Order: sequence, then structure tokens, then C-alpha cells
Amino acid sequence: MSDKINNIVIVGGGSAGWLTAGVLAAEYNTQGDDAINITLVESDIVAPVGVGEGTWPSMRATLEKMGISETEFLLECDASFKQGSQFNNWLNGNDHYFHPFTLPIGNQELDIAPYWQVYKDKISFANAVCPQGHLSERHLAPKQISTAEYSYAANYGYHLDAAKLGAFLQKHCTQKLGVKQVIDHVTHITSAENGDIASIATAKHGELIGDLFIDCTGSQSLLLGQHFKVPFVDCKHTLFNDSALAAHVPYASENSPINSFTHSTAQTAGWIWDIGLPSRRGVGHTYSSEHISDDSAEQQLRQYIAQTASQQVSESVAVRKISFQPGYRSKFWQNNCVAIGLSAGFIEPLEASALALVELSAKMLSEQLPGTQQDMEIVAKRFNQKFSQRWQNIIDFLKLHYVLSKRTDSAYWQDNRDNQTIPESLQQLLTLWQYQPPSHYDIPQTEALFPTASFQYILYGMGFESGDVLGRKRKNKAAQAERLFAENMQHSKHLLAALPGNRELLNKIKKYGLPKI
Repeated sequence: MSDKINNIVIVGGGSAGWLTAGVLAAEYNTQGDDAINITLVESDIVAPVGVGEGTWPSMRATLEKMGISETEFLLECDASFKQGSQFNNWLNGNDHYFHPFTLPIGNQELDIAPYWQVYKDKISFANAVCPQGHLSERHLAPKQISTAEYSYAANYGYHLDAAKLGAFLQKHCTQKLGVKQVIDHVTHITSAENGDIASIATAKHGELIGDLFIDCTGSQSLLLGQHFKVPFVDCKHTLFNDSALAAHVPYASENSPINSFTHSTAQTAGWIWDIGLPSRRGVGHTYSSEHISDDSAEQQLRQYIAQTASQQVSESVAVRKISFQPGYRSKFWQNNCVAIGLSAGFIEPLEASALALVELSAKMLSEQLPGTQQDMEIVAKRFNQKFSQRWQNIIDFLKLHYVLSKRTDSAYWQDNRDNQTIPESLQQLLTLWQYQPPSHYDIPQTEALFPTASFQYILYGMGFESGDVLGRKRKNKAAQAERLFAENMQHSKHLLAALPGNRELLNKIKKYGLPKI
């Protein structure tokens, strides 16, 4: 028998399964003598979770690599453009700030943050260093109808219907990329002598043999968690949210503006997301069940919907409850099994890291796919190290949003600032940042999930101060910083005059389509 990795079996569909299948199938031949055979087993009993409606800009490259038309994707997935996140009421209950997808102007030539602090009482950090906050306030799109697919005037990801994304990717992967789909339910897992998975048994299609198995079975983690019993690292002591209530909210009219940022509005024991799709808004409340009851959380959600839609909509909209355990597996690759998506772990939806982690996992797997059984252990070790770092990076970054809050209206916010709930790595960074702004030295990992600029947007959006950082070595660059500030203001004015509204552009795309690259 050959020990080459020729047969890949993905267990589970949804966004995670089909994104992984598509990235792998786009990288390797799925036809011919040297083909990598990719089979996805999707249960007709277990429905996908269907949440995760925000992406990072990385999704553009993922879709493009898979050979997907952006026009087709936007229309079939009820997708719109996302340029970042707007945080409301996180600092003191009467505030807002932006975390845009665009890096600060001059990012490659100068760290502009110290020079902005001179003007912090006159202009927000985000508006001083990038145009996207201004664009968000006017619901503007990141490109024009004449801009080619996946190109942009302002960096963007997407808001989308997660259920429609899974169905769209399934059609593309099976019809254009050679992925085989088996609709069936897994009944048994058979082990090989060396402890690997030899095959899985299905109810209707019998035994499926594979060289590599990818666990995309969601929170049940059928292969990695249940079969291999890889321990779960519980993170609820750091990030408290373990519940969510989700609703689909209609627009007041077909011409209502579409948000170009995810809106995250803080509540007494969590926060409410508000995502604008072309046909509806996706609105939900994620919260800590230890700090608020389900009934009270739903009351807060319906109150928000009443304020942003109408009392009638608030009373009539259906609400779906989702429970989750915040944390991740201590390993993501065990023997010949890799977990991707919820089967690897999940931390609350703040900053929309779930789909980004799927993309990154699929990308690394496709680029580092073992050629044989002999080198799988080496790749697995590398994969586990990389994603352990990434999960810790996520936890530190998300916790940062909470520890900077000055809210005192509930135990939830006070508990979030308790040092016992703050990772030591984040405590050290916060101490350092009192004396100097975040820099690339603070995030030594290659391909870090959140760049230095993301930490700066959150820190300075929430009023953090980095002491007297304009030392002698930096004063001689003040003229350079002033030039960059002026360039950003000019660029912002240009984009504000040139870019259409989100809905206006999406309507034009529906009628004309975007130009191909």
C-alpha cells in the first residue's frame, strides 16, 4: 500500500467544511492520475449553525483563489461590504469609536500614533489616520461600479448570509472544483493499528476510507474531540460570554441604508451585533449567562430592535437561542485528523474571527499538506504551534476591549477588569503601552491575526494614553507626521465625494455586475 496522502475526507459541511474543500481543491488537481481525491460528508440530520455573518478582508483572496466571481458571490449570498467594526457605548455608555480594516496612513514608513496624541482632543485616532470612519458615517461603499472584482478604494470584507454561503460554496466546489459530496450521517469511526483513523462508516453509503480526515462537525467535534478525546481548553474565566440570541430584522423600506461596519453596542452583560445585508439586518445579543438571565437578555435585544427599527418589529421578530462554550482544543491536529471551524474551538463573535480562522486553517493545510504519512507528524506539530499562538492572540485582543472599559453599571464590566481574569501576556502589554505605543515587537508571531494597528485602534478608541512618547528621536519626524495627516484628510475628502452608498452600489452590481480583473 502507498503511504501517499491521496484521499482527503472532510466530515461536516457548512461554511467551514465547504471553505476548506474549496481551498484544497483550488490548490491541487482533483482529476487525473496524480489527483487528490476530496470527499465531503455532510449530514442530512445535523443542520449547520448558520451564524458568522461577518468576514475579514482575507475572504476576498480566498474566494478569488477558488475561482469565484465576486458578483455571483454577492448576489447569491445576500452579501454586502464590511469595512470594519463600530463600537458603541463600550467605554462609558455614551461613546463610539471605529476599528477600520485600513492600516494607518504611512504605516510602512512611520508609526503615526505618537504624533496623533497631540491632537487627541480634536480628532479620533481612526479619523486622523484613515478614511473609513468617515465612510461608515455615511454608509458608503468601499469601491465604485467601475472597480474590478476584489479590487477596492477602501479595504473591505463582507457581511453575508452564512446559510446561503454554505450552499453557494457547495455548488461551486462540486460543479467546478471536483469535490465529491456524500449526504449521509456518520455512524462509526474505525481506527488503524497506529491509532490513525482508517475509515468512517455512514448510514447509507457504507465505509469511506481516507488518508487524512478533516473534522468540520461543529461544536460536537466528532473526530478530534469525541474520537481522539483531545482536551478542551475552557476560556470562560477570561471571556465570559457563552450565550447568544439571534434575529433577522427587516428594513423599514427597500431603500434603507446598509451599514458598512458591523455595529457592536455594549449592554449590561454583553453586547449586541448589528450587521447590514441587502435584504435584512442580522441582529443578535451575545452575553454571559452568569451575569444576566435569558429573559433579561432578550428584553435588552428587543429594546434595541425597537429603537433601531420599530416597536412592532421588535414584538414580532423571532429570536433563536445559541449556547456555546468559549475555548479551543489543546491540539488541532491529532494523528491523521485536523479540526477546522467550531470543532477546533469558538470564542464569542466579537471581531468576527470564526470564519477568518477557517480561512487561515484551510490555507495552511493546503500550503503545507503532507505528501506522505512520514512527514505528517512534522506538519501537524507546526500546525498546532501556529494555531495555539493564534488562539492566544485572539483571546488577548478580545479581552482588551473589555479591560479598557470604564463602565460601572454591572458586575459584568467590573469582573472583566479583575486582574485574575486578564491573561498575564495582556497585562504585560498594557503595562508596556503606558510608556510606548503598540509596535510590531509586541506581536512577534509571523502572520499575526491582529496587526499592531488593530491594537492601536482599540486602545486609542477607548481613551488609553501612552504617556509622553514624543522623545528626542521622534521629534524630528513631526513634519513627516503632519504631511501624512494632511494626506489622509485629502484622501478622505476625495473618497467621500467619489464613492456611492452601499445600497446604491449593490443595486448597480445586481443590474450590471462588477468588471472582471
